[in-house]
Amino acid sequence: MQRKSSVMKLTAAALLTAIGIIIPMFSPLKIVLDPASFTLASHVAVFLAMFISPGVAVGVALGTTLGFLLGPFPPVIVLRAASHLIFALLGSLYLKKRPQVLSSIGKSLLFALAIGILHAACEVVVVMPFYFGDGMAEGYYREGFLTSVILLVGVGTVIHSMVDFFIALFVLRLSSKSKEMRTIFSNVLT
Repeated sequence: MQRKSSVMKLTAAALLTAIGIIIPMFSPLKIVLDPASFTLASHVAVFLAMFISPGVAVGVALGTTLGFLLGPFPPVIVLRAASHLIFALLGSLYLKKRPQVLSSIGKSLLFALAIGILHAACEVVVVMPFYFGDGMAEGYYREGFLTSVILLVGVGTVIHSMVDFFIALFVLRLSSKSKEMRTIFSNVLT
C-alpha cells in the first residue's frame, strides 16, 4: 500500500509540474496591469503540490522553475519562479503539522494571506536587484519603484497568490471525493 501511495504521489508531482509549466506559457487568462501581468491559475499546481507533501512541493517548484528557464523567459521571471520554493516548502511543512488549517474558510483565508505575503516578499526581493540594476522593462521605470515593484509585484502577488490558493483548495475539495485522490492528498485530508 505504501509503494502504491508513493507511486501515486510521484505521478501527481509529474503531472503538476507539467501543468505548472503549461499554464503560464499558454493560458489566455492573463490580467495585464502594465508593466506587469498575472496569469490566472499559474500557481495552482504549486499549491496542490503543497497539499501533498513538502517533497512534492519542492519538486514541483523546481520543475516549474526549470520550465521557465527552458521557456525561455527573462531571468527575472525564472528567479521569481524559483522563489516559489520558499513559500511552497514552508507552507507544506506548516500544513503537514496543522492540516486542520484547511478545514474552515476563516483559517484557510488567514493561511492564504500569510502564504501570499511570504510569496510576494520573495518575489519583491528577487525583482529589486533587477530594478535597481536597470534590468527591467522600460514600463517599470516609467511607473516608478513604488507602483511597479511594491504595488504591482508585491500587492499584486498577494492577491494573485490568494486567488490561486482558493482555486487549488476548490480542486482539493472536488478531488477529495475520490479514494485515490484522498490517498494522494492524505497530508491534509483527515
